[in-house]
Amino acid sequence: MPILLPHPQNRRAFLKTATLGGAALFVAGRRTVGSPAPSRSSVPDFHLALLSDTHIPADRNNAYRGFRPWENLARIVPEMAAVRPQAAILCGDAARLEGRPEDYEQLRALLEPLAAVTPVHIALGNHDDRANFLRVFPPRAAVHHPAVGGKHVTVIEFATLRVLVLDSLLYVDKVAGLLGRNQREWLARYLPQLRDRAAVLFVHHTLGDGDGDLLDADRLFALLEPHPHVKAIFFGHSHVWQVQRRGRLQLINLPAVGYNFRDQDPVGWVEARFRPEGVALTLHAFGGNRADDGRTTTLSWL
Repeated sequence: MPILLPHPQNRRAFLKTATLGGAALFVAGRRTVGSPAPSRSSVPDFHLALLSDTHIPADRNNAYRGFRPWENLARIVPEMAAVRPQAAILCGDAARLEGRPEDYEQLRALLEPLAAVTPVHIALGNHDDRANFLRVFPPRAAVHHPAVGGKHVTVIEFATLRVLVLDSLLYVDKVAGLLGRNQREWLARYLPQLRDRAAVLFVHHTLGDGDGDLLDADRLFALLEPHPHVKAIFFGHSHVWQVQRRGRLQLINLPAVGYNFRDQDPVGWVEARFRPEGVALTLHAFGGNRADDGRTTTLSWL
């Protein structure tokens, strides 16, 4: 997926931080697939800031259910930048409803302070428009974007983890999502090459069997079954914070930044610290139900 990268004047400091943290955020063959992974005791956490469903409008005063999405993102960007993650991932529905260019211009401006300290990867959801998005967030050569017909995929690497950001946008401002045949076939070819370390997937749409979910979710699960190195799927779409398991796979539903649909759900973002044995997820809730604000959920890989 297209991303924002640190500004040139901050690049030296960023590369120093990435080196000290052991990060290899830009794929391009940093470590050959199949080469030995570092011992668990010598590998630091891989630290990500995770957010979803920002729904940024061109009109910063736009509101829904008493929430102002523009103000919400403006509020949390300094928080995310302050913890200095090694990358941030926005898991779809970046724009308010129809993915207008002016929505993305506002989004880009809001994300600049975060992009000054860490790469920001942006997935596409059903309220995004691919063409408009790419005009404002063109792909960067420093990041690996596999050629998958009509879709935009990102691979991020770390010493003990690969992150695959998938594209489930089907129709703009329609609820359902689809990976599609090209993306599934690419996964079928690519996943067998990744057995040297754990992998996690990010996709916008929920993974049920409803008309508004990922329509090929069952085919995705079947495709992942032979690959035990795939440990988790992160997604958004429902504006719910929830962790479940399906067999060996951890399924993490990220909360929305823009607004919730139900008062019982938090509005906020998640701080993730990946380790060889699993991930620790800390909820940062600033709106909605804040009962679990600051609570860390630790998940172990099977």
